[in-house]
Amino acid sequence: MELREALQQISDIRQQMARGGVFRGYRSLTVGASGVLGLFAAAVQTRWVEDPENDLARYLLLWVGVAALSALIAGVELVMRAHKSDSGLARNMTRLAVEQFLPCVVVGALLTISIFRTAPLVAWMLPGLWALLFGLGVFASSRLLPSMVCWVGFYYVVCGCICLYGGPGEQFLAPWKMALCFGGGQLLCATILYWTLERQHGS
Repeated sequence: MELREALQQISDIRQQMARGGVFRGYRSLTVGASGVLGLFAAAVQTRWVEDPENDLARYLLLWVGVAALSALIAGVELVMRAHKSDSGLARNMTRLAVEQFLPCVVVGALLTISIFRTAPLVAWMLPGLWALLFGLGVFASSRLLPSMVCWVGFYYVVCGCICLYGGPGEQFLAPWKMALCFGGGQLLCATILYWTLERQHGS
């Protein structure tokens, strides 16, 4: 019984240390690549989805594909770095980082499915809603990241509000919305990660 309690205390201490440390699993190159991918997808949308209001399925195929590819690349890198690390603390921090960001991804996916299936007329709100949820995910993860990352969350929230404030109008799911929100937000995050973590440590 005492051994079990001691092991539980050690586990709790590791989790507390992970919460108090700075997570270095997110890399500027990976995050920046997702931003560039977002800008490229926005350029592709102008030709491939000329009328997203009447071709919502193709629009979602493009941007859900971008999100899935970005998540896959980031996930593979996180798993590889955690697997190579001999530190249990590093693995705990990776798990905490994923746990803190995952809810916004799940809610975003469910929201997208709901709008596509039952309320396509309000699909113009998707870029703004995605940006707001992503911003909340960044804020939730900011406890493990450099303090300047909070500006990324603020950027996403502001961009989301801008997209929603403009209403549907003639800019129904315009490419610039996702370019501004996702492309710009990821590039800003990559810059902050490099400046606060990688530049100083040469990694």
